[in-house]
Amino acid sequence: MLKPGDDAPPFDLPCAFDDHISHVSLDGIRSEMVVLFFYPRDFSFICPTEVIGFHKLQPAFKQEHTSIVGVSVDDPETHRRWARELGGLSYPLLADSDGRLARSFGAFDETEKVAMRAAFIFDNRRKIVYAVASSINVGRSVAETLRVVRALRTGRPCPADWQPGDQIGPADLKY
Repeated sequence: MLKPGDDAPPFDLPCAFDDHISHVSLDGIRSEMVVLFFYPRDFSFICPTEVIGFHKLQPAFKQEHTSIVGVSVDDPETHRRWARELGGLSYPLLADSDGRLARSFGAFDETEKVAMRAAFIFDNRRKIVYAVASSINVGRSVAETLRVVRALRTGRPCPADWQPGDQIGPADLKY
């Protein structure tokens, strides 16, 4: 799996967004930071909790100048139907039908033939600054991903469980 300091692999994939099918490329995302999260499949048990969680917190991510992109092996039409069933989503769902993007991040489960449950945060140079993966049967905390984005944006050392307004370390410290 890719780690902090690695370049985010480029992509240009079909997606579902705003009840339309289009394309999204990494080069086309203009926000300062990007959260790219992989999930196994649409129309499953755990995945909608994460997908809806990112949708609900999307305004807070936007305040942090951070775009959200979801990715699974489902095709764009399946994404579009699922997003409609979920009541609409405020970010694109990319169709990584052959798993190539997930493999490039080291986030593909070859046994199940789906993306792992993994998330990556990229900085403005599209370097990975955060990477996490969990068991395919355990959902992630979207609030924790937002907390990490906020901590990274301080550019300062932030202790465990840091929240905005908490004390941060001096700028001259690395860790």
